[in-house]
This record gives sequence, C-alpha cells and structure tokens, in this order.
Amino acid sequence: MAFGKSKSTVGLDIGANSLKLVKLDHTKSGYSVSAIGIRELPPDAIVSDEIRDREAVIFNIQSLIDQTDPRIRDVVISISGHGVITDRFTIDRKTGAEAEQAILFETEQRAPFDVDDVSLDYHVIKVDEDINKMDILLVAARKEYLKMVLDLIEDAGLRPVIVDDDALAILNAYENNYEIDPSRITSLVNIGHDVTNITYLVDGLYHSTRDVSSGTRDIYNAIQKEFRLNPELTNKAIKGEMNDSIDQDMLKATIISSMDDLMSGLELAFSYFKSQAKVENIDWIVLSGGGALTPYLPEFLQSKLNIPLEIANPLRSIDYDPELFQYLQPEKIAPLLAVSVGLAMRKVR
Repeated sequence: MAFGKSKSTVGLDIGANSLKLVKLDHTKSGYSVSAIGIRELPPDAIVSDEIRDREAVIFNIQSLIDQTDPRIRDVVISISGHGVITDRFTIDRKTGAEAEQAILFETEQRAPFDVDDVSLDYHVIKVDEDINKMDILLVAARKEYLKMVLDLIEDAGLRPVIVDDDALAILNAYENNYEIDPSRITSLVNIGHDVTNITYLVDGLYHSTRDVSSGTRDIYNAIQKEFRLNPELTNKAIKGEMNDSIDQDMLKATIISSMDDLMSGLELAFSYFKSQAKVENIDWIVLSGGGALTPYLPEFLQSKLNIPLEIANPLRSIDYDPELFQYLQPEKIAPLLAVSVGLAMRKVR
C-alpha cells in the first residue's frame, strides 16, 4: 500500500441510534487504530433517512470529536436508505467518455428518479476480455439528500472528503479482514436501528446490495415497553448489559416476538437474490451492526434462516493497543464498527 510513511483516515458512521468513529493510521504493513469513539443519539433524533433533531445530531458529532481527537477535521462518511441506489450491470467494454456515456444511459433506464437530480459514481468490478464486456457497479444518490447530509457534517465543523455507501463500506471492511472463499456465496448483513444493509458476494466478488427498511428499533421499543425502561437502560438491555437486572426468558421472548418485520424483510431479500443470481442457497452470513450484539438475535436468525452465521470482526486484521481503549472494549463492540472501519480504510488523496 503506497501511503508513504503514515497517513490517517477517519470514518464517521452516522446511525439512527448512535455515532461511531474510527481513525486508522495507514502504514506499509497495514492499518492500526489511533482513535475509536461511540456516542448514542437521543431516541428520535434520526428516524430512517430523516434528521428530526438536527441540533442534537450536530452537538453529538462535535462531542464525539472532542472526546476522541479534537484535531479531526477531515472525515469519510456514508449514506444508505431510500436516497441511494446501487446497481450492477454489464456493458460493452469502453473507456473514458464513451464508458461514462454508456453508464449514464444505463442509469437513465434504471434509476427511480431523474438522473439530473442525482450524483453518480461507478466502479468497474471486472472486465471479461474474451467477450469484450465489463461489469459495472453504479451508486447514485439524490442530490437533495446528499446535500442535507453534507450540510450537517460541515455545520458540525468537519470536512467530508469522501461519501461512501454503507453496504460498500461494510464490504470494504470485510475484504480487508477476511480471506474470501470464492466457492461460497456470502451475505454480509448489517442490522442497524432502522435499516438493514445486505451485500452479496458470488465467486468471491461483489454481486449486489439490498436495503431492508427494518432493524433493531422494533426490538428497542418492545424492550422499553415490556420492562418500562428509560432510553439509557433500554440501550443497555438491547446490548446484553442487564443480564442480572431483567428476566432473561422474558427478554428472549420479547426480542424474538418483535423481529417479525426484520425476518420478513430478510427472507424476501434472500429469496429475491436467489432468483436474480440463479442460485439455490446462500452459504454463509456475516453479521454486523447493532443486531449482532443484541442478545438471542444472531442465534434466532441462524435457526430461522437455516444458514451458518458468524459475527463480523472488522478489527480482525488491524493493529490496536487494547490498553488505549479499555473503557470501550473494542473486541466486544467490533461488529458495531463495521461501517466506520470500512470508511476509515478508504484511501484519501
């Protein structure tokens, strides 16, 4: 990796439930963590794609920066949800302006909104020289939605140097931490508070992504109602930090009974993928996000979908000094950091 002596990149993941920040030093031998921070947001500050309490989000971003590294200004951020589409398609092999014209034409056929209203970027996944074709990954974000996010970051006193997509950031973290088995169809499932991102790998390469409009919010609400907890204690319960304080059988029943929408969304997404990719099975799930830390959720997911599952560790191949982050215990919260680690791995010019 040609980063010179050392260069740092900061990934800032703005979730509906919390803010996650990871600062990585890029070195010739790989990556090392120089800062990690997590800060929970008020319950309804962000709901789905809507920022309902802008001042609270800005205040918490600034507080997160202050508590991790006040020198941080440049950040890599990501977006997902209804304001973003990702698509994969095949076109004749082209370069330069010809390629961009062909991609723009394809986008006009596929995008659910006017191409004049979106910002586009693309990546060539692979080139098949035998048939002179190339596979393209397209990412398109609505300009209005993108401006809202960028204005928020800038008003917090930061400079967004790259805007990524949540699902692709998770893929980046996975590719940099795991040996990818091309014989295995893998699904990277990131369960957030309001949105679940799913990224599929086929033949060891990116295949497609899909967002499910459900996450852990229903579980959060059910726990809060069942046990009559305030937001702080509800957050502890949903992270498995109140084992001695609340009845675990009741907690398990509450969590499982509130997963109907999430399960339906995942089953539909998996079924759609299998029909589109013309495959019979998904071989492996790698689970990240808040859902990966929710008690009983991973086991229930694995048994219900009947697919082997492992919990993601985006810090698996990254150096860090556990003594520096004792209060956070990175090895325990690692699945929460999948997006921010993937963002911090981006090369910033």
